Amino acid sequence: MIEGVRRVQDLMEQERYVTDRAIATTVFLAMELRKPILIEGPAGVGKTEVAKVLSQALETRLIRLQCYEGLDANTALYEWNFPKQMLRMRIEEGGGLSTQEKEHLIFSESFLFKRPLLEAITEADQSPVLLIDEVDRADEEFEAFLLEVLSDFQVTIPELGTIKADHRPYVVLTSNRTRELSDALKRRCLYLWIDYPSYEKEVRIIRNRVPKITEQLAAQVAAFMQVARELKLTKVPGIAETIDWAVSLMALHQEHLEAESVSETLGCLFKDHEDIVRYAGPRMEKLVGALAAVPFGELPEARDRVLAAVDGSAGR
Repeated sequence: MIEGVRRVQDLMEQERYVTDRAIATTVFLAMELRKPILIEGPAGVGKTEVAKVLSQALETRLIRLQCYEGLDANTALYEWNFPKQMLRMRIEEGGGLSTQEKEHLIFSESFLFKRPLLEAITEADQSPVLLIDEVDRADEEFEAFLLEVLSDFQVTIPELGTIKADHRPYVVLTSNRTRELSDALKRRCLYLWIDYPSYEKEVRIIRNRVPKITEQLAAQVAAFMQVARELKLTKVPGIAETIDWAVSLMALHQEHLEAESVSETLGCLFKDHEDIVRYAGPRMEKLVGALAAVPFGELPEARDRVLAAVDGSAGR
């Protein structure tokens, strides 16, 4: 088992996803047990990336179902191509086919729009990765429908009969916890919580995704993000914002953090106007100045001192 977990971790690292043993172990067990993974955590911490990286590592297809309020079974499963059916019926008028023969003709697979769930079940070549993204945004009725599909990986289409998966998909569900999911859904899944990364992990992520960044800038950006997430923000920046900001600073040819460039690029980090207004200017100068005064090797432990220097804005 240890070798299998290490192999999964290596595969994910090869796809530039900085992982840890907890994530690699859960992915390994999901593959071995063929159970879905339910991944929860704050927005922007890399939950969706797990499914993307898994499909790349396994060299298989990624099929994504983006959930939203009002999503129903037909939209997620299948729909009939009514215009094409009507056109075929007109073509067949006077063709001598009986009503039963016409029904059999137009209610065939060639007139079927396959939506993500049916696509995953009918994948012919190998097991795909099915990503059910932000399942917490869907209604409870749709969640109940999902339970049936995830239990047997088969669906019944009245006109065609029961269709069962030849290659059981690998399933990843993500949730931002906008609502509590049912115990029934959780019981069918392996559970994984992904939180904001530690300072050391965030440095690794930055160096991994922005290879040309200097060691000093990567360390300062990671330290800044550790502090920023403790500020009283409407929307806390995730890893995606960290990477965007690091790339932006590189595009501006920055080798270390400067108050002016940080203020000019706050739109990469803060996605709320009030957050930018609250912390741009003097407060940001204090924050950057406090970080600049910290010796390079002490950045991981500097968060509380920097927060105190800004104006005591710790605690969301």
